Amino acid sequence: MTEKPQHLPEYLSRLADEDAVRFVTDGLLSGKDNVPAIALNQAAEPLPESPRMRLRAIRDLIDDAMYIHRDDKPTQADAWLAPRLHAILRLTRAEAADSALWNYLALGVAPDFVVWRHLSEIKKTVNPRYFKGPYHKQALARLWWSAELFRNGPDYEPVVIACGNQDMLNTVLRLDVIDHRPTAQALVRLLKREVVRTGRDATAIGKAVNTAAATLMYDVIAPDTERDAGAVQRWIDEGDEGVTVHHRPLPVGPAEEPAPEDSVARLTEYFADLFADAPVRGKDKGEETPDED
Repeated sequence: MTEKPQHLPEYLSRLADEDAVRFVTDGLLSGKDNVPAIALNQAAEPLPESPRMRLRAIRDLIDDAMYIHRDDKPTQADAWLAPRLHAILRLTRAEAADSALWNYLALGVAPDFVVWRHLSEIKKTVNPRYFKGPYHKQALARLWWSAELFRNGPDYEPVVIACGNQDMLNTVLRLDVIDHRPTAQALVRLLKREVVRTGRDATAIGKAVNTAAATLMYDVIAPDTERDAGAVQRWIDEGDEGVTVHHRPLPVGPAEEPAPEDSVARLTEYFADLFADAPVRGKDKGEETPDED
């Protein structure tokens, strides 16, 4: 199987899409080859040195995730890893939107994790978009963005719940409406109450919520508070000071106010009604949606 890189620089770099594609080989995708670390780092663009960009903490977290879940289905690592990756890798949304950063993390820092997590048991290969793909598909970007969009202020517990259902990542994460915090929290609440249980349930409610958003403005019927950019920036600045994030306890995110409870409750009931009428493939048979590749 693909091994962890033998050479790990101290700080994070960028790997442009046109450079990254050269390293996403058939041998890597089948888990047979390693990434040539020296050649990759020669092609990468180093970022400014900062404690929050140190790679050792990220690599240690990846190692821990694979060790803790060594006897589980790899999909179970998502709920554990997402909030901790977000808490360790403290980025602005603009930084997190840079695909070159995620290319480097997947290929230069954690290619063994990507293979371990996403190697298809049927096709015996990894979809290349898990190494170099959109934010809702790329192996590490999808986890970071899940934590960013499903956290409720400083509380990462909703992230754990959301990432416990693969179709919240495979389907719901890519929807524009999920950037509305009461919407995200209402969907998590349906999972927590087991109104939505399976992957196909999550796909169905995601489609229903997205379709309804075309005619119903959620931010009007369920307003959110104004986001506290200062709280997020202070949290990021703490990372520049070298804050340590312990792996075992659930970390604490930026000290923002949570989504308004009235808005979350209103949308939870509305979405429950939508789901009651939503078509769910295989609903009567209790079938589950397999993890996408």
